[in-house]
Amino acid sequence: MALDTWLIYVVAATGLALMPGPNGLLALTHGALYGRRLTLFTISGGVLGFLLLLALSMFGIGAVLGASVQALTVMKWIGGAYLVWLGIQVWRSPPPDLELGGRQPRPRHGWSLFRQGFSTAVINPKVVLFFAAFLPQFIDPQRSLAMQFVVMAASFAVIEFLVESTIAWLASSVRAWLHRSGKRFNQLCGAMFALFGAGLTLGG
Repeated sequence: MALDTWLIYVVAATGLALMPGPNGLLALTHGALYGRRLTLFTISGGVLGFLLLLALSMFGIGAVLGASVQALTVMKWIGGAYLVWLGIQVWRSPPPDLELGGRQPRPRHGWSLFRQGFSTAVINPKVVLFFAAFLPQFIDPQRSLAMQFVVMAASFAVIEFLVESTIAWLASSVRAWLHRSGKRFNQLCGAMFALFGAGLTLGG
């Protein structure tokens, strides 16, 4: 993967990690409930789930490339249109509901939190669709797909872990800020992804 492509990918993946979603809200809630140390289990489970879905998406892209290199261009157009649509949906979505509904019992060990993080990631079908739309924008069919997967997966795992860890660490203040400004935050994220999808599609 070329350095300039990787840098764009890092920026886009950081935007994805910051976008409100089930795993981010789970890390936020667990950070407020159980503290930073235990929430690392939640975050690790979620990252592992995302890597599994990312691998499945890459295998699908590999199958498409095996059939036709031109199919990647079609996937980029479809993926770009999906990102624009997703951005509009995020823009229009209500602020995230961060009410805890009372204190939950402290888990006996981190394994239960790890399972929650993992299952929250893998049971969300939108993640697979997003990766299928997102990843082709950065694939170079002339380079090794396996090596590109390693670079993308490792970069995404580090970014997702750092962002969710920061969210958990700042749980109390972030919850208050999102409660006040959640709608504007959704609009910012939605605009970012709509512009990103449109730009990559027109530029590809």
